[in-house]
Amino acid sequence: MAILATAGRDNGRRRTLQKRKSGFSFAVPALLLIILFFVTPVLGLLLRSVTEPELGLQNYAELIGSGTYMRIFANTFLVAGVVTALSVVIGYPVAWALVVMPRYWSQVVFAIIILSMWTNLLARTYAWMVLLQRTGVINKTLMGLGLIDTPLTLVNNLVGVTIGMTYIMLPFVILPLVGVIRSIDPAILRAGALCGANRLQCFTHILLPLSLPGVAAGALMVFVMALGYYVTPALLGGTANMMLAEMIAQFVQSLVNWGMGGAAAFVLLVVTLLLYAVLLRFFGASRIG
Repeated sequence: MAILATAGRDNGRRRTLQKRKSGFSFAVPALLLIILFFVTPVLGLLLRSVTEPELGLQNYAELIGSGTYMRIFANTFLVAGVVTALSVVIGYPVAWALVVMPRYWSQVVFAIIILSMWTNLLARTYAWMVLLQRTGVINKTLMGLGLIDTPLTLVNNLVGVTIGMTYIMLPFVILPLVGVIRSIDPAILRAGALCGANRLQCFTHILLPLSLPGVAAGALMVFVMALGYYVTPALLGGTANMMLAEMIAQFVQSLVNWGMGGAAAFVLLVVTLLLYAVLLRFFGASRIG
């Protein structure tokens, strides 16, 4: 009997090892793609950032020591933070409405949101340029209502960039929030109401804490995307309000300075990874995945 038990355990170990090997073999193509199209370019940028025009960390020192470059970093993080906050504040009630409204209307609104994501990014940005210009619909409407006397300057500044990027980023907050809020059992909210909690208390003590993983996932996605966004800031912001992606593009395309461009890109990558690590520390991979 002991011999049979030992043989059974050995066979079990062999089957487990075979399953692990077969599972790893299925993952090899994906790993090769990641190494080829992500790891290799990043390592190439890192190498060029410390070897061009000469070996050393002079590119990083120039980035950190220059007031102009630090203003661009400040603009980038300011806009990314404001866009993230506005996207969460606007997107949360929209996501809640999608969950509680009748199924037909929920599907209609959801289809509109998805359709906005499918529309060409350049077309949407040019549409906002038309709306926000001094003779655009927004200024004419505000002047017609008597709210302003002279047109507001809403383009070629950070205000226009923030408006345009918030519109583009909203679906990336709404979609994860809808999934998280739908997974919350309505009985929990009813139990809170039966215990005497009003609507505000049910929101602050039940709904909001349970939906925080969705808020964190959406906010992280928007913030990271906003840090590296290029088209909308370039068209709505202008050179006076440059952001980091525009600066990298100028280094590479106009100045052909791959060393500085690689250094700026690598700094952006490190900041993004640090933010993701912080989010994992507080919420865990299973809650934000």
